[in-house]
Amino acid sequence: MNTKLPKLEPITSEWMFKFINNYELQESLFKSYESPINIHSLDAFSRNIKEYQEILATYNFNSKIFFARKANKFQNLITAAVANGIGVDTASYEELKQCIDLQVSSDKLISTAAIKSRKLLELAIKNKVLLVIDNQDELDQVAQIAREYNIKAKIGIRISGFYYEGNKLLSRFGFDIDDIENLLQNYFTEANEHLFNIEGFHFHLDGYSTSQRGESIHQTLDLIENLNSSKTSFKFIDIGGGILMNYLRHQNEWNLFKTELQDAVLENREPLTYNNDGLGYTNRNGQIEGDLATYPYYNENSKASFLKEILDTTNDSSKAVYQRLEQLNIELRLEPGRSLLNQVGITAARVAHRKVDARGNHLIGLEMNMSQMKSSSADFLLDPFVSYNNPIKEAEPVEVYFTGAYCLERDILLKRKIELPQLPEIGDTIIFVNTAGYMMHFFETEAHLFKRAQNLSVLGRKEHYTFDDFKTE
Repeated sequence: MNTKLPKLEPITSEWMFKFINNYELQESLFKSYESPINIHSLDAFSRNIKEYQEILATYNFNSKIFFARKANKFQNLITAAVANGIGVDTASYEELKQCIDLQVSSDKLISTAAIKSRKLLELAIKNKVLLVIDNQDELDQVAQIAREYNIKAKIGIRISGFYYEGNKLLSRFGFDIDDIENLLQNYFTEANEHLFNIEGFHFHLDGYSTSQRGESIHQTLDLIENLNSSKTSFKFIDIGGGILMNYLRHQNEWNLFKTELQDAVLENREPLTYNNDGLGYTNRNGQIEGDLATYPYYNENSKASFLKEILDTTNDSSKAVYQRLEQLNIELRLEPGRSLLNQVGITAARVAHRKVDARGNHLIGLEMNMSQMKSSSADFLLDPFVSYNNPIKEAEPVEVYFTGAYCLERDILLKRKIELPQLPEIGDTIIFVNTAGYMMHFFETEAHLFKRAQNLSVLGRKEHYTFDDFKTE
């Protein structure tokens, strides 16, 4: 029976190794900020922004980028985003207020929050921030607030229910596209004209289909063509985020891992995961059912090529999305989160203990908890790094699981078993790379009264980092 663990080597950046290879620096940061810590490279963030700007500059339509703040809570990313010429997409009252307190101009802000309290609506309207309206109740509240304060609210309308290959793309978000013309005709009347400035449409599709996105843009453009024949003039289409990025160096490792995981679920090899968790795959009478419930960590079609496929999608008249955006003078807006945070963050935690369980598994307890390494994905499928205080060249490799500080059997930081060159000792550092997007913060809690991880940033390209190069918010 196969016992070898497949590797998943992550793409890494030079700045990460200046931290990974400096145990003394790690110790000094842990001494001041405790474990775990999250470190962000503002240079990498700026490079990602520039890459998007260069891609979009090759087209003749107008465009605007908003950083999806919900992907990462670190405040310094807000000022970095604005300094690099993009805006910020906010998803809560606190996110919006923080941006306003940092004096981000209203034209650089939008609110797409799934739940909008009256407090949030008032804040946006008073500060002339565009609200993406999701439902009739939000619309009614915006009208009431605009009337009370005698302020014309800036809004976009979130839509869904697009048609793709004969089926409707169903979503819990937004107004059905088939109802939009009636909504505008019956609600946005001359009597309400002074309450709203409707600027465009917004949508966000689940999954990563470029053809679905392209089709949805075409259907939104068709809607705009029909509506702009009236007095209303729509200026933008915002397609949200969900632009694929690539985490892994080797496609063959990714393919092998999926094959080996299925074999493990079928009990044809030793488990790859804690309790032989299939990460979405299940064994039904000796056959694999289900799909891998993780992010697709290896992608050849990412960022530039992914966006190009969307923009090259043609309609029945053989017109591409980019051509119609140019002809109709419609601005394309994007809200990348994960892909703007590619190579931006690492999470480091200190080893607290080692033990062997009743099954013979080596369990490495870290000074962190599962909420600080948790996303919507079933597992984080990148090999971590270890910084050893006492590296031993002749050491035997060891297979381990990393466990967290919550009093839960399921507080396993990575479900996947990891092979390390030697058994870590107390005080050694485990480093998880590329955690900035929807990972280090997305589900972080303070259960057991644990403090949240300290967020740090590093700016500039230096041969060696020192303690003073790392800044807090």
